Amino acid sequence: MNSALQYAPSPYSSFMHETKVDLGNGIELHVEVGGNPDHPALLLIMGLGAQMLYWPDFFCKSLIDQGYRIIRYDNRDIGLSSKVRYKGPRLNTLKLMSRFAIGLENQGAPYNLYDMADDAALLIDRMGLEQVDVIGASMGGMIAQILSARYPDKVKKLGLLFTSNNQPLLPPPFPKQLFSLIGKPESSDEDGIVNHSLKIFKIIGSPGYVNHLEAIQTARKLYHRSYYPAGVLQQFLAILCTGSLLKLDKQIDKQTLVVHGSKDRLLPPSHGKAVAKAISGAKFELIDGMGHDIPPHFIPYLSGLFADHFKS
Repeated sequence: MNSALQYAPSPYSSFMHETKVDLGNGIELHVEVGGNPDHPALLLIMGLGAQMLYWPDFFCKSLIDQGYRIIRYDNRDIGLSSKVRYKGPRLNTLKLMSRFAIGLENQGAPYNLYDMADDAALLIDRMGLEQVDVIGASMGGMIAQILSARYPDKVKKLGLLFTSNNQPLLPPPFPKQLFSLIGKPESSDEDGIVNHSLKIFKIIGSPGYVNHLEAIQTARKLYHRSYYPAGVLQQFLAILCTGSLLKLDKQIDKQTLVVHGSKDRLLPPSHGKAVAKAISGAKFELIDGMGHDIPPHFIPYLSGLFADHFKS
């Protein structure tokens, strides 16, 4: 690990330490690490509009307990990482979405997922890590696919959670789920934002496993930590202007485990199956009853699955 980085205790998790990492490309990432520095490093990449705290502490801790050094970070444009101020023309999101769905190329976003994968590669270098295991969730899984294909020397094994390769003609997200994610809150005060987050948790989360009280506490914590809706939109545009990862998947030669929830209505399970089919030798695991989230109920099984995969 790079000894020049300065770490402070995380204000959110007693077993994590935080630091800022300047990537040298104009982006500074906010990073948390936990676990024994001598243990293998496991990089966690989060999804669209999601701060690193969406990786539940219980999930991180159970991987630490199974012998991993955990690194989680805020992607560019979210949380406490650099924000990308874009002065270009406004893009027509609906037009981009319809082109994306049938596999046509889009351009014009402030950045795309290739840039975000470059961020991850630079982070691995700047932290002085040679190779890491990676788990990417949702959009983070797309970033992880690009990272593994373009920087094979930096990735040992790959874990993908409720993600997609965005190949043309996959069943689209259910409209309610998609628009909950990119829709606007009814009001822009704290309560309006928290209610909006709560609605998202319920709409995309695992049916019957969303704890109302915990969800409110999480939403408030995230709101106070950082609220930057422009970043969520820009990350969504990044996905639309990246398009299909099918060709890249065929280049990935890492042992890969793809995990998906049977009740995921944001990215239906066929998205995960398409990724597993495209990556040579990838294993696919469907978790019954899980949605597009990581509720405590599924964490012992999930963390065990990934830990076994990386150790095998």
